[in-house]
Amino acid sequence: MDAKIFRASMRTFREEMQRIDGMLKSMGTDRRLKALDREGALRLWGEIVKPRETMLRFSESRVVLAGDPQGKLRALFEYYVERNFATREYQEQILERGVRGWLKEARLLDQFHAGRVGNDEYHAQFPFIAGPDERPDKIIKPLNLDYADAARIIDHGGQWIVRVNALKKRDLLPAKVLFAVNGPEDSTSRGKARREVVGELESAGVLVSRYGTAQAVIEFAGT
Repeated sequence: MDAKIFRASMRTFREEMQRIDGMLKSMGTDRRLKALDREGALRLWGEIVKPRETMLRFSESRVVLAGDPQGKLRALFEYYVERNFATREYQEQILERGVRGWLKEARLLDQFHAGRVGNDEYHAQFPFIAGPDERPDKIIKPLNLDYADAARIIDHGGQWIVRVNALKKRDLLPAKVLFAVNGPEDSTSRGKARREVVGELESAGVLVSRYGTAQAVIEFAGT
């Protein structure tokens, strides 16, 4: 989706929520009024979440019993909006599933396996290795750099820069290594951090493609 369309949709939705917030308060939902128009509030809620062909859609309404409603609301927000369950490892597993699907469709998956590249002195785990672990022919590594702040992008990318350089220094890195990198490509500090990581990977001799360009991965795997 075009980022401008997404931002415009969210801005319009925020304005609509602010308008509805005022309507709900006028019905007594903030307890400033003596009477609560419960039926009116429920009708308005039903109007908000009913299925419609729009950019933003809602799942079915559900009910939760909580001793601390405000605390529960914060927990739900952290889970569904901030996605606190989505750890670094979880996100990279999602990227790996994507690459695995591309290779399978191209009938190239059988050439690859997950394993440890290196020796007893130094080694690193990779999800897609072609050839023997001790002397692989090529490596594909999906790398998630889609973090909320630039520092985490640099930290996580830096871990793989160190690993690549350590393997290369010991002549353990194959000539063909591709990193399929996910993350921001804009002019923000996050985008700058991603470009910094990509530049250092390329300086180490690694090919880098933008995650989502399946053809680049397939062509690399097939050559």
